[in-house]
Amino acid sequence: MRTLEFDELQRALILIDQTRLPHHTELVSCRTPEQVAHAIRTMQVRGAPAIGVAAAFGLLLAALAHPSNDPRAFLDDLERTAAMLRQTRPTAVNVHWALDRMLAQARVAAEEDGVEAARSALMLRAHELADQDVDANRRMGAFGLDLVPSGANILTHCNAGALATVDYGTALGVVRAAHEAGRGVHVYVDETRPFLQGARLTAWELQRLGVPMTLITDSMAGHFMSRGKVDLVLVGADRVAANGDVANKIGTYSLAVLARENGIPFYVAAPTSTIDLSLKSGVEIPIEERSSSEVAEVSGVRIAPEGVHAAHPAFDVTPARLVTAIITERGVLRPPLQESLAQAVHAEPPVLA
Repeated sequence: MRTLEFDELQRALILIDQTRLPHHTELVSCRTPEQVAHAIRTMQVRGAPAIGVAAAFGLLLAALAHPSNDPRAFLDDLERTAAMLRQTRPTAVNVHWALDRMLAQARVAAEEDGVEAARSALMLRAHELADQDVDANRRMGAFGLDLVPSGANILTHCNAGALATVDYGTALGVVRAAHEAGRGVHVYVDETRPFLQGARLTAWELQRLGVPMTLITDSMAGHFMSRGKVDLVLVGADRVAANGDVANKIGTYSLAVLARENGIPFYVAAPTSTIDLSLKSGVEIPIEERSSSEVAEVSGVRIAPEGVHAAHPAFDVTPARLVTAIITERGVLRPPLQESLAQAVHAEPPVLA
């Protein structure tokens, strides 16, 4: 199944619970927008594209549950729900991107044709956003294929695979495309402390796909780079500022610095929905601070002495000068990134052969 699917009969968003992987594959049913918000906050569903689509379906649940046929009351309720969903995880811009599109659809439909028409329009729009995500990921895989030589050793960080999207993946979508094309790639999987998305999720996905891989601790990356074992670094993104600065899982900046030091290309795979032209640079990107317990504990077992304070910024920002290129569903964007990002956001997706 996809990472998330909407069951119209049950009026429920069905999610793979990513906090239970890799040892247990369990599903979560969200029947209210509050339950969707909880799933996003607790990382039962995670990854910028996935939580954007999840938020869209959360707004749909609010629309389906609203008791009034008054368009104004209906739209006010959706605005309140959207505000609640926007607060779940502040760094990923995809949540705002998806909710903005859902609200715009609701306003037009409700004001012109009434509440029931708006519900139907939102159902179609949410499914459309989900399908567009999968299409965008496959396009990124096709465009990124030209950057992956045969036999390449690829270093990844966090999880930017099918689990971080509706399906197929962004950075891992490029890996999948290379694997499916018979490129014979091998992946070094950063464990990605403190939430271990690499060890728990990326390794799980690659194992199921049959892609050769080696799990390493985050602190081993420089060792393998310096010995010529890494041909390229490939990561996802949660927000890209107008100048090309990239917010991604904490530890990404360190990899970009190491890649530059060792003359290794550093690629970012992200859909245009992750590009935020309203922010001039990465300095303006809000960085989510998560619970210190996620640093002081592993799988609920405390590894630090009681009373020790732990910091937990969930993301860092990689300056545009360290980014070799950004792979989008509209092509591979190269410096000057400020110009290529603006052009990509406003361009139509090209037709792939």
